[in-house]
Amino acid sequence: MLDLRPVGYVIGLTVMALGCAMLLPLVVDIAEGRGHWEVFAQSAIMTILVGGLVAGACRNGVGDGLNIRQTFLLTTGVWVVLPLFGALPFMLGETALDFTDAVFEAMSGLTTTGSTVVTGLDALPKGILLWRGIMQWLGGVGIIVVAMVFLPELRVGGMQIFRAESFDTMGKILPRAGEIASRISVIYLGMTIACMMAYILTGMTPFDATVHAMTTVSTGGMANYDASFGALAPSAEYVATVFMILAALPFVRFVQLTAGTAQPLLRDPQVRGFFLTILSIVGTLTLWQFFQRAHFTEETFREVLFNVVSIMTGTGYASENYMLWGPFAVSIFFFVGLIGGCAGSTSCSVKIFRYQLLFASIRVQLARIRAPHGIFIPRYAGKTVGDDVLNSVMSFFVFFTVSLGLIAVLLGLTGLDFITALSGAATALGNIGPGLGDTIGPAGNFATLNDTAKWILTAAMLIGRLELLAVYALFTVTFWRI
Repeated sequence: MLDLRPVGYVIGLTVMALGCAMLLPLVVDIAEGRGHWEVFAQSAIMTILVGGLVAGACRNGVGDGLNIRQTFLLTTGVWVVLPLFGALPFMLGETALDFTDAVFEAMSGLTTTGSTVVTGLDALPKGILLWRGIMQWLGGVGIIVVAMVFLPELRVGGMQIFRAESFDTMGKILPRAGEIASRISVIYLGMTIACMMAYILTGMTPFDATVHAMTTVSTGGMANYDASFGALAPSAEYVATVFMILAALPFVRFVQLTAGTAQPLLRDPQVRGFFLTILSIVGTLTLWQFFQRAHFTEETFREVLFNVVSIMTGTGYASENYMLWGPFAVSIFFFVGLIGGCAGSTSCSVKIFRYQLLFASIRVQLARIRAPHGIFIPRYAGKTVGDDVLNSVMSFFVFFTVSLGLIAVLLGLTGLDFITALSGAATALGNIGPGLGDTIGPAGNFATLNDTAKWILTAAMLIGRLELLAVYALFTVTFWRI
């Protein structure tokens, strides 16, 4: 029989940690003096109490580690439970969101999607704005640990190719997760502080710099203003671009870099492919803008660079409404969001390495067609790629495509138009942030969608953040078979 106590114990501890994090916006609200601190006091007490009770009740079931089934449940369970408690400040505060909107906002925050149903951000209490940033920051460092420890162990979506780089976690999931998390957290915190200081140099207030640093390094994209980066200095866009790119690189390479070796970072095919993709897309759209406007300016390059990096990394900031750039540019932005960054980073979507493995497999198949008696083996980073990895990657692509279509159809059945339904499905499943069109595009938000559509998108954000298969496995009969 499946023992749920170890899963409940870890989830209880993470809920308690989330409750403790609510104390930070509480202090900020006290300093601001708007009387909003009581919301976070109530939310923190409820969250810490429930988390502590669950952890205490399950403590006697904690053993040496988790088996595979327990790990699947833990990976999904954390991202299901935390948004329910993270939604409390949105329901109790000045935002006064209903349950659906509050859970949508919390799920968007913790999965670092960045889609929002909140309007009037400029006038909100600082505690709420900080809470949005904290959720994204915690979700960003959390997904790195999941991507480096749990998903390779679970052989999800081809992630097992990185098991050796994830410090050999087989059979030692929780102990090794703590060791990995401590190393990653130091680098993650250092990067956040550096980003904050850089933002301050662009003229941001310390508070804005702190929140935007959290949502930049987590590639989350929740800003303090309805106009997103359109309300900030142009120099801030360059700072954001640099740190969005850094956050989309494999964090295990930063661990190796701090250990004194830069070769793994420089030789990583993901990193090279990531930069090559950005350069190609930015160059193409810059030329497009040049021919459209018949002149080239620094602003043109900056807006293209910033928005392309923002969408490709899944951050979701916007500095202007790129829906006005024309059909070609809009199409590019749709597909850019389906690329993503590197595995083991805070970025989202399909990820560069899966496309590289897909193309490697295609090349091998074409070679076998030309020379049926030849022996051709796909390779990645100089190593032979096993059939289990390729099958896992192909399964991911199939599930991603089918899921995208199914979610788009379901959204269409709720009454959304084609562009809103398709781009909404893509932005939720890829954890990108803004969609396309007048409603959920870079100049809009998700507030006007019906509740059914919001719940579909909420589920899609969870599924996409956990690489699809980690969630879908829970709905198979064999998973629950004793």
